[in-house]
Amino acid sequence: MKKNMIQNKQKVSSPKKGKKRVKIKYKNVFLFLIFLTFIIFIFYCILHIPIKNIYIKGNKYLKDQEILEMLGINEYPPAIQTIAPLLEKKAKKQILIKNIKISHKYITEIWIQIEENIPLFYDSTKQKTILKDGKQTDIKFLTPTLLNYIPEQKYERFIEKIAQTNPKVLQKISEIKYDPNDKDEERFLMSMNDGNYVYVTLGYFDRLDTYIDVIKQISKKFNHKKGILYLDSGGYFEALGD
Repeated sequence: MKKNMIQNKQKVSSPKKGKKRVKIKYKNVFLFLIFLTFIIFIFYCILHIPIKNIYIKGNKYLKDQEILEMLGINEYPPAIQTIAPLLEKKAKKQILIKNIKISHKYITEIWIQIEENIPLFYDSTKQKTILKDGKQTDIKFLTPTLLNYIPEQKYERFIEKIAQTNPKVLQKISEIKYDPNDKDEERFLMSMNDGNYVYVTLGYFDRLDTYIDVIKQISKKFNHKKGILYLDSGGYFEALGD
């Protein structure tokens, strides 16, 4: 009995494992290829979407076209070629740009906000235009003209002070003369383009910001006569010809 059972066990064998065949679903592969092609097409289109609108703010001395050519976007290239940090880095090489912020809107729009390195005055002794940060350029602008030499230490303070002056007042100055006297070695005479003159010192240079309002009041009082406004000492006015 036991012998027969052993023999029967030996006859029982495990079934052979056959290799499974994977059926390729061509329909799914075809759909995947279509989807992939569509994604590539969309990506290609995005890469080649051209810039349609460029807005520039804050520039006065630099023309819009100059800024566009400087940034290399004057021909409205694809948006992918207008990466903001790269454009900003390129712009900062321009001496008249102090700060610049570039941003994109709706992919096809570029907004450029500029803070210019304002030209302060033309130094006739150096034949250079002095900018707000102290840098110099050969380019001439409609700025006041410094007529004579200023000692180096006072020159640096003068640039610092005039850089803080109200731009509207700065536009009214036609000529600047370093004109020290026995009382003050930091005195300047400003020739204004309205025909008046103003004395001011580095210590009271911020008084220049009051010029527009003060001269309006004085003009009425002195029957619109031209004269000299002494902002260096008390702020009194001396009419010319009196």
